[in-house]
Amino acid sequence: MEETKKNKDTCDVFCYDEEKVDRITAIIDKQEFIGVADVFKALADETRLKVAFTLTQENELCVCDVANIIGTTTATASHHLRHLRNMRLAKSRKEGKLVFYSLDDPHVTALIAMAMAHGQEE
Repeated sequence: MEETKKNKDTCDVFCYDEEKVDRITAIIDKQEFIGVADVFKALADETRLKVAFTLTQENELCVCDVANIIGTTTATASHHLRHLRNMRLAKSRKEGKLVFYSLDDPHVTALIAMAMAHGQEE
């Protein structure tokens, strides 16, 4: 049975569309994937994704707000928020003794919203 499944996952013969392959290869060669891969790595952690999703719900939240929303300590929330900031997914500002975080730009918000919508599809 496993052999049947394998056969459905690959072509029975090796051939390719040279025009498509050449066109897409030229596009890929001009792209930088490391930074994009780092974005997905940062969001691959479930707690960090919760933190990022939380920040899509308000313009900004302080570390204490995030910690209470996701049910962690302020130290844990701060660690994940700092990681998101270092990855340029979030930004922070200090007001007195409080630190407020928000998502860095609308692209990050859209990426998280699309990922969450896709994850909830059946």
